[in-house]
Amino acid sequence: MNSHSIPKLYLIPVPLSDVPHEQCLPEYNRRIIASLKHFIVENVRTARRFLRVACPDLVIDTLTFYELNKHTEPEALSSYLDPLTQGESVGLLSEAGCPAIADPGSDVVAMAHRRGFVVDPLIGPSSILLSLMASGLNGQRFAFLGYLPIDDSDRTRAIRDAEHRALSLGETQIFIETPYRNERLVSELIRHCRPSTRLCIASRLTDPDAMIVTRTLARWRGHEPQLHKQPTIFLLGK
Repeated sequence: MNSHSIPKLYLIPVPLSDVPHEQCLPEYNRRIIASLKHFIVENVRTARRFLRVACPDLVIDTLTFYELNKHTEPEALSSYLDPLTQGESVGLLSEAGCPAIADPGSDVVAMAHRRGFVVDPLIGPSSILLSLMASGLNGQRFAFLGYLPIDDSDRTRAIRDAEHRALSLGETQIFIETPYRNERLVSELIRHCRPSTRLCIASRLTDPDAMIVTRTLARWRGHEPQLHKQPTIFLLGK
């Protein structure tokens, strides 16, 4: 980045699976990464691994990393953007996919806006959008619900509410689950929703053995896939 450039908070996507970066990230991203010295990351170890592959010439030990996770104190968060006040851009990395989408990075982005900094989202893979694109469900109106509640009664209510919106409004309902509970969720959807409601299961996206299949819940019954510990997106629609 030259001295005349406006410092920015760059939102840097990370591949969803272990595939060559050129398959899912533009060359432009690599050039931006090569210009940065400051990175806000969820996990320093995995961030360093990504950067080594994305930009092999980068001298990792000269970089400054700021960890952003559930243990980060709110008062520390503000200082992560201090390089911008000194004319240096900062990169915000997700663990996988796009930063600030189902990701703690949204707090940093909100803070950047409050402080008047420029935010520049780079192009890259989003499991939410990729699954919606491939589902055959309504892409004009949709909602991302994040994780469903853990409590059984709250969870059942959330599933039925999601199905009601999908059927009454034509609004595709998109949600995720902790990977070890994926198979339980499919069973619950089959049990609590109408047989004619459609469910898309999008698992291991961008991986060579990715699975993206949309069927009615009646057709999923008895043919539930093995999803244990597999990163998966679920979409309900009519």
